[in-house]
Amino acid sequence: MIQGRFGDKGELYFEIDLIAADRTIIPVEAMLDTGFTELMAINKQDIEDLDWSYFAKEELLTAQGLANFDIYTGKIIVDEQEFEIPVFAGDNIQEILLGSQWLKRFDLVARYRESLLRWE
Repeated sequence: MIQGRFGDKGELYFEIDLIAADRTIIPVEAMLDTGFTELMAINKQDIEDLDWSYFAKEELLTAQGLANFDIYTGKIIVDEQEFEIPVFAGDNIQEILLGSQWLKRFDLVARYRESLLRWE
């Protein structure tokens, strides 16, 4: 189980760890975006620091229309479990995004009035 927090506008934030190619662990806060249907998205500049391997290119429909993304193989730790996942990298991504695919692996418990947010 991991605890999350609600942002000022009701955003859902969770702490995860990114694992760089050299096995350096970088703790980050990521936002759960249920409108994003993949596992994770990140800004291209952040990918350079992680030195993750390029995998493919894909076009996705976003809220702003069609956009091209480079896909990398990334390693992350969520709830003390290590995952190797496809990570979508784009120029205009402001925050690290976790997509709705995570809801197939974890149950989301969100009680806004009680400030309770967690994945189980």
